[in-house]
Amino acid sequence: MKKIYAYILLAATLMLSACSGFLDIRKEATVPTSGMDYSNSQNIFQPVSAAYAAMRWSSFQSNEGISLSYLTLNEIISDDAEKGSESADGPDIKEIDEFRFTPTNPHINTVWIKFFDIVSAANYAIEAMDRFTSSLQNEDDLAYAAKCKGEAFVIRAYAYFNLVRLFGTVPVIKGTMSSEELAAMKVSSVEEIYKFIYQDLDAAIAALPEKWDGYDGRYDVYTARALKAKVALYNKDWNEAAAQADEIIACERFSLLPDFRQVFAVEGENSSESLMEIQSTCLGQTAGAVPATSYSYVQGPRQNQPSNMQGWGFNVPSSSLVKFLKDRGDEIRYATTILERGTVTPEGDAILDKCANPYYNGKVYTPSRYNIMGNNSYGLEHNVRVIRYADILLIYAEALGNSAPVGAKSGKSADDALNEVRTRAGLGTVSATLDNIYEERRAELAMEENRFFDLVRWGKAAEVLGPLGFKAGKNEVFPIPSSQRQLNPNLPATTGYTY
Repeated sequence: MKKIYAYILLAATLMLSACSGFLDIRKEATVPTSGMDYSNSQNIFQPVSAAYAAMRWSSFQSNEGISLSYLTLNEIISDDAEKGSESADGPDIKEIDEFRFTPTNPHINTVWIKFFDIVSAANYAIEAMDRFTSSLQNEDDLAYAAKCKGEAFVIRAYAYFNLVRLFGTVPVIKGTMSSEELAAMKVSSVEEIYKFIYQDLDAAIAALPEKWDGYDGRYDVYTARALKAKVALYNKDWNEAAAQADEIIACERFSLLPDFRQVFAVEGENSSESLMEIQSTCLGQTAGAVPATSYSYVQGPRQNQPSNMQGWGFNVPSSSLVKFLKDRGDEIRYATTILERGTVTPEGDAILDKCANPYYNGKVYTPSRYNIMGNNSYGLEHNVRVIRYADILLIYAEALGNSAPVGAKSGKSADDALNEVRTRAGLGTVSATLDNIYEERRAELAMEENRFFDLVRWGKAAEVLGPLGFKAGKNEVFPIPSSQRQLNPNLPATTGYTY
């Protein structure tokens, strides 16, 4: 299925350089219109392809550290993960892991910039679709442009969902602007940002097809519904979260893969359990530029051999997560989530005793037969799982546990949804209390960039993360970076931080 989608990734690679500067509050802010013929229907997908490419965080050829910055803010900060790598590596990451960071931390600025780069690419794609609509006459072409616009709305909503969770109040940039206009932008409230995300996802739901025939991995109406369900969950909009999850459950297109390990295998990409992934592939090449992300590479076993079975070794499972999974007898999920030093995988790859850390993220493990681009090519064939069907079932259960009505279309109860996830993991049934749902989210979604944000929205961050340095009233969000406030004096100081 990955290879069917390869042409999209290739087109994205070719287009990325054309759009990486849009709305860049740091540098230029002009729309790159040169060379684009909006009367040619063959060009319709190109701007959307570039927006997909922006989501890959960093290519393997350059800027691998951008993926590491993303993981630092989204996972390493949680109690499920630790910095990893060598003890002296990544002192700026250690600051975040221990809640000692300040607004000058470079990883915070990198993540801010990157998510606004995704916004920029999506904004250009949205405006480009309007230009195609004005220039084209064929009804099929117009319909296709409208669907492509829906994909761009999903991508922009994804970026703003991450921005509001990470930073709270941020500027909402709805279109292309001059550098001067961008530098004068003021932040929107959290409520306004969630409203904007809802508007984008509603537009996407109205525009997107139920499925892109022959193109697994492209975002469709169920991707938009899944993202809206998750956005609503974090917005504590329980009825909306349940309603969107109910639509997905009732369509019967999605299901849990029988084998939990298969969910994270290369063969399991874009499967019946996938609602949203970020694509990564070498296109079968052994050299040259490829549309692959370094997300898995920076988490690969440090000091392992051969060289195509090693990475930077960051973002490793914590002893807390290891103990949690062991204590609850979660053997199936433990075997996939925790890649242990001094073991051999079922696929025959050794994780040597000399590796720097006792555990690595098993959910990004990629067998050596896929790491074909010579030295240091670990994980380039591994897609990033953004939203899975298991997450949807747990969102549904939690929404019902917060008094949302049972779905009118699926009729599934909270117990049904929760225990469907548990049964696949080889665990017995339990009642869908909120505590049981919270525990199941941790076990099922470990190392998938959910835990920190879940603790914050549950009001449990101070209790769980306090011993690690978390301070209530301060660390629920990251500070707006100092460098961004220097560029735009309208950006406020974040409460609790000294600038």
